[in-house]
Amino acid sequence: MASIKLLKKYNIAAPRYTSYPTVPYWDNEQFSINQWKQRLVTAYRLHQSEGISLYIHLPFCESLCTYCGCNTRITKNHAVEIPYISVLLKEWQMYVELLGEQPKIKEIHLGGGTPTFFSAANLKQLLQSIAGAERFDEDATCSFEGHPDNTTIEHLQVLYQLGFKRLSLGIQDFDLQVQFMINRYQTPQQVKAITDLARSIGYQSINYDLIYGLPGQQEEGLKNTIKEVIALQPDRIAFYSYAHVPWIKAGQRHFTENDIPQGDEKFALYEIGRELLVAAGYQEIGMDHFALKTDSLYIASEEGKLHRNFMGYTDQHTPILLGLGVSSISDCGTAFAQNAKTVEEYKQVIASNELAVQKGHLLSLEDLYLRQHITNLMCRNQTVFDEDVDPSVLSRLQPMIDDELVNVNAAKVIITPKGKSYLRNVCMAFDNRLWQRQPKTQLFSAAI
Repeated sequence: MASIKLLKKYNIAAPRYTSYPTVPYWDNEQFSINQWKQRLVTAYRLHQSEGISLYIHLPFCESLCTYCGCNTRITKNHAVEIPYISVLLKEWQMYVELLGEQPKIKEIHLGGGTPTFFSAANLKQLLQSIAGAERFDEDATCSFEGHPDNTTIEHLQVLYQLGFKRLSLGIQDFDLQVQFMINRYQTPQQVKAITDLARSIGYQSINYDLIYGLPGQQEEGLKNTIKEVIALQPDRIAFYSYAHVPWIKAGQRHFTENDIPQGDEKFALYEIGRELLVAAGYQEIGMDHFALKTDSLYIASEEGKLHRNFMGYTDQHTPILLGLGVSSISDCGTAFAQNAKTVEEYKQVIASNELAVQKGHLLSLEDLYLRQHITNLMCRNQTVFDEDVDPSVLSRLQPMIDDELVNVNAAKVIITPKGKSYLRNVCMAFDNRLWQRQPKTQLFSAAI
């Protein structure tokens, strides 16, 4: 059991570090779409043979899950599907023309929102148009997020035929009280049926998303959820801390801080979930992730090939990630670019024959240097400096050295087994932009 004293000490607002610099610290004033295009083309020419990763944001949901921090559009009108797909394909074609060819796709992920809001037939039209053939290459990693309430056999079959072999199901919690509070309903029986069906079709990796710290969540309810999950043996589990950011997501005002487990209560939920998963044979991967030893995420971690980007942890690494759709973020290695955050603005800009990029950041040499160290910590639990550890970083790490969360040996920083629960805090010590401009308001969720 982790020390409650340590958990309280390090439970501060901290980034999740899917990028460095983090989005609130981007220098948007120094950025332009033309610069993004130039850096993207330069990067593609250097890494053309390595292929790209592709993220497609499908924002529509039929109902609002009040815990959700994603960019969503709530509607029951499925007439929105075809017009949105048309805009996605136009955006994709703009990138194809900019790069001068149809790039090889090494990894593709459908996120949301609820990708399975879209009919299987419409998803097929979208993906076949992007693949440029009947299906994606055999060596491409293709995954999608599904809601247990609306993922059908047609979705599973059509996507599998297109090359998809990974499925992620958003479960969060099976406890009825919690489901009522967050307006998210699914039963263990539904999840089992979808899991069994996906495996019978040929899906090779199934992930479940779980969240601790949700409103109304209690120890016994979470234990029961974890036990139900373990019985179904998903290949991967993402066990996230609930990010309470009502100043960003108004839906979270459906409940108050009084409804949310805090302090010792939340720490206990984290420890209970983690210990049950580890006891069941799941291996800790980076931050918030667990995998069976047979899963490619664990294998990549053991081989030193684990990578982290805006889509989270992945066993693939391409220098270029293109994001299509409203609010999607792209990364060419030396620059980030994010699309407009509303469906209307996104569609309007694409209709004017311009990329819908609304903001971005051009990485400096220092950014690239620190980004690599943070990525190393996130993916390999250690990093090595060319010389001794930077004095300013070492000073920030000192409390964590004293608490035996990290070991520092001249030029090497190693996160201890005890320190894995504090990965976000360790990375903060390297975040020069955050320390140079301390936020005056809360920008990030709590670390634990």
